[in-house]
Amino acid sequence: MELGILFSGGKDSYLAMQMAADSHEISCLLTMDSRNQDSWMFHTPAIEWTKLQSESLGIPQIIQETEGIQDEELDDLFELIKNAKKEYSIEGIVTGALASTYQSTRIQKICNKLELWCFNPLWQLSQETLLKKLQTYQISAIITGVAAEPFDDSWLGKELDSSTINELLLYSKEYRINPAGEGGEFESLVINAPMFAKKLKILSSKIHYSNFSGRLEIKEAKLE
Repeated sequence: MELGILFSGGKDSYLAMQMAADSHEISCLLTMDSRNQDSWMFHTPAIEWTKLQSESLGIPQIIQETEGIQDEELDDLFELIKNAKKEYSIEGIVTGALASTYQSTRIQKICNKLELWCFNPLWQLSQETLLKKLQTYQISAIITGVAAEPFDDSWLGKELDSSTINELLLYSKEYRINPAGEGGEFESLVINAPMFAKKLKILSSKIHYSNFSGRLEIKEAKLE
């Protein structure tokens, strides 16, 4: 089937795309650019760099801006998916939803209205399994946002490698966090993966951090 992927540039949306691409054609990337950093629905850190990811993937991207107002942002998502169906004749939407019924049910309703299949390849995977799949598929991602104890500023920009994943699994037991960040504990950006033609290299960045909450502001990056 011809599918569009709801693409934030993070590990979950990329992994969902990779898994869907095993059996289907990915026709376009659909990205919501929210002005609300605390959006109820959408990933926001480093979202502007999805343009470079799109270039590396060789998959066209449609970007929809939204103010990020709860419920109203769903109207913007509807317009994005409707435009993708019209422009690329997609038959379904892929999401990186793992356990959030808030997100999944709202996306499903939009797909139902537009008569599209809603495909959630990560749905109900254990968090540990998801992290292991990042290694299985050789997906390189860095942490771009944190929002929970015990994450300090050293986590911003850290790569999700085997060592980091083991640390996250330990944190999940000690601090009862979601080790894959499903509860919003951290956000990520994929910098290299099997579907990339070129790696995303960060040239300069700035850390904004206070009281276990922060983000990595990427100032300059390129493909190499």
